[in-house]
Amino acid sequence: MAKRQFTCVTYIAATPSQVWKALFDPALTRQYWQHDNVSDWLRGSVWEHRRANRARTLDLVGKVVESSPPRRLIVTWADPADAARPQKYSRVTLQVAPCRGVTRLSVLHDRLDAGSAMLEGITDGWPKVFASLKSLLETGHALPRLW
Repeated sequence: MAKRQFTCVTYIAATPSQVWKALFDPALTRQYWQHDNVSDWLRGSVWEHRRANRARTLDLVGKVVESSPPRRLIVTWADPADAARPQKYSRVTLQVAPCRGVTRLSVLHDRLDAGSAMLEGITDGWPKVFASLKSLLETGHALPRLW
Protein backbone atom coordinates (compact mmCIF):
# COMPACT_ATOMS: atom_id res chain seq x y z
CA MET A 1 0.00 0.00 0.00
CA ALA A 2 1.33 3.46 -0.92
CA LYS A 3 2.55 5.73 1.88
CA ARG A 4 1.28 9.29 2.18
CA GLN A 5 2.34 12.43 3.99
CA PHE A 6 0.62 15.46 5.45
CA THR A 7 2.08 18.91 6.05
CA CYS A 8 0.69 21.78 8.10
CA VAL A 9 2.30 25.19 8.72
CA THR A 10 1.28 28.15 10.84
CA TYR A 11 2.85 31.39 11.99
CA ILE A 12 2.48 32.37 15.64
CA ALA A 13 3.11 35.74 17.29
CA ALA A 14 5.32 34.21 20.00
CA THR A 15 8.98 33.33 20.40
CA PRO A 16 10.33 29.95 19.30
CA SER A 17 10.97 29.11 22.97
CA GLN A 18 7.34 29.88 23.87
CA VAL A 19 6.07 27.71 21.01
CA TRP A 20 8.44 24.86 21.94
CA LYS A 21 7.34 24.98 25.57
CA ALA A 22 3.68 24.95 24.53
CA LEU A 23 4.23 21.76 22.51
CA PHE A 24 5.37 19.80 25.58
CA ASP A 25 4.20 21.51 28.79
CA PRO A 26 1.20 19.51 30.08
CA ALA A 27 -0.40 22.62 31.60
CA LEU A 28 -0.51 24.15 28.13
CA THR A 29 -1.26 21.06 26.02
CA ARG A 30 -4.29 20.35 28.22
CA GLN A 31 -5.69 23.75 27.26
CA TYR A 32 -5.33 23.62 23.47
CA TRP A 33 -5.11 19.86 22.78
CA GLN A 34 -6.95 18.33 25.76
CA HIS A 35 -4.06 15.83 25.92
CA ASP A 36 -0.66 15.49 27.57
CA ASN A 37 2.40 14.52 25.58
CA VAL A 38 4.36 12.49 28.13
CA SER A 39 8.11 11.86 27.78
CA ASP A 40 11.51 13.16 28.80
CA TRP A 41 11.96 13.98 25.07
CA LEU A 42 15.43 12.47 24.85
CA ARG A 43 16.47 10.51 21.77
CA GLY A 44 15.36 6.88 22.10
CA SER A 45 12.78 7.62 24.82
CA VAL A 46 9.18 6.47 24.67
CA TRP A 47 6.45 9.10 24.42
CA GLU A 48 2.72 8.83 25.03
CA HIS A 49 -0.23 10.98 24.01
CA ARG A 50 -2.72 10.76 26.89
CA ARG A 51 -6.12 12.37 27.25
CA ALA A 52 -6.44 14.89 30.05
CA ASN A 53 -9.30 12.89 31.57
CA ARG A 54 -9.56 10.93 34.83
CA ALA A 55 -8.72 7.67 33.11
CA ARG A 56 -5.65 9.23 31.41
CA THR A 57 -6.67 7.32 28.26
CA LEU A 58 -3.71 6.39 26.06
CA ASP A 59 -4.38 7.50 22.46
CA LEU A 60 -0.94 7.35 20.80
CA VAL A 61 2.51 5.88 21.42
CA GLY A 62 5.93 6.19 19.88
CA LYS A 63 9.61 6.87 20.34
CA VAL A 64 11.71 10.00 20.13
CA VAL A 65 13.91 9.74 17.02
CA GLU A 66 15.50 13.20 17.26
CA SER A 67 15.21 16.02 19.77
CA SER A 68 16.90 19.36 19.13
CA PRO A 69 15.17 21.91 21.39
CA PRO A 70 13.83 24.43 20.62
CA ARG A 71 14.02 23.75 16.86
CA ARG A 72 13.16 20.21 15.84
CA LEU A 73 11.57 17.04 17.14
CA ILE A 74 11.01 13.77 15.28
CA VAL A 75 8.91 11.00 16.82
CA THR A 76 7.32 7.79 15.64
CA TRP A 77 3.53 7.71 16.03
CA ALA A 78 1.07 4.82 16.32
CA ASP A 79 -2.19 3.69 17.78
CA PRO A 80 -1.50 1.73 21.00
CA ALA A 81 -3.11 -1.35 19.41
CA ASP A 82 -0.32 -1.24 16.79
CA ALA A 83 2.55 -0.72 19.26
CA ALA A 84 4.09 -4.13 18.46
CA ARG A 85 3.79 -3.63 14.67
CA PRO A 86 6.65 -1.36 13.46
CA GLN A 87 5.21 -1.25 9.94
CA LYS A 88 2.16 0.58 11.33
CA TYR A 89 4.16 3.48 12.78
CA SER A 90 4.11 6.81 11.04
CA ARG A 91 6.59 9.62 11.70
CA VAL A 92 6.09 13.22 12.86
CA THR A 93 8.62 15.98 12.33
CA LEU A 94 7.90 19.23 14.17
CA GLN A 95 10.00 22.27 13.27
CA VAL A 96 10.03 25.61 15.07
CA ALA A 97 11.85 28.55 13.50
CA PRO A 98 11.94 32.33 13.84
CA CYS A 99 10.49 34.14 10.85
CA ARG A 100 10.39 37.95 10.61
CA GLY A 101 9.48 38.56 14.23
CA VAL A 102 7.10 35.63 14.63
CA THR A 103 7.56 31.86 14.79
CA ARG A 104 6.94 29.39 12.00
CA LEU A 105 5.63 26.05 13.26
CA SER A 106 5.43 23.17 10.82
CA VAL A 107 4.61 19.51 10.99
CA LEU A 108 5.43 16.88 8.41
CA HIS A 109 3.56 13.68 9.24
CA ASP A 110 4.71 10.94 6.88
CA ARG A 111 4.83 7.17 6.42
CA LEU A 112 1.02 7.10 6.58
CA ASP A 113 -0.98 4.34 4.93
CA ALA A 114 -3.16 5.65 2.10
CA GLY A 115 -6.83 5.57 3.06
CA SER A 116 -6.08 4.79 6.72
CA ALA A 117 -8.04 6.06 9.70
CA MET A 118 -4.76 7.57 10.97
CA LEU A 119 -4.34 9.65 7.79
CA GLU A 120 -7.95 10.78 7.99
CA GLY A 121 -7.60 11.65 11.68
CA ILE A 122 -4.38 13.65 11.42
CA THR A 123 -5.57 15.51 8.30
CA ASP A 124 -8.41 16.87 10.41
CA GLY A 125 -6.47 16.98 13.67
CA TRP A 126 -3.20 18.82 12.97
CA PRO A 127 -4.88 22.00 11.65
CA LYS A 128 -7.14 22.06 14.72
CA VAL A 129 -4.19 21.58 17.08
CA PHE A 130 -2.17 24.32 15.38
CA ALA A 131 -5.13 26.75 15.32
CA SER A 132 -5.87 26.19 19.00
CA LEU A 133 -2.18 26.50 19.97
CA LYS A 134 -1.90 29.73 17.98
CA SER A 135 -5.00 31.11 19.64
CA LEU A 136 -3.73 30.20 23.12
CA LEU A 137 -0.33 31.80 22.63
CA GLU A 138 -1.65 34.94 20.93
CA THR A 139 -4.79 35.61 22.97
CA GLY A 140 -4.40 33.55 26.14
CA HIS A 141 -7.42 31.42 25.19
CA ALA A 142 -7.44 28.12 23.34
CA LEU A 143 -10.23 27.38 20.90
CA PRO A 144 -13.25 25.50 22.25
CA ARG A 145 -13.00 21.72 22.18
CA LEU A 146 -12.83 20.77 18.52
CA TRP A 147 -12.93 16.97 18.86
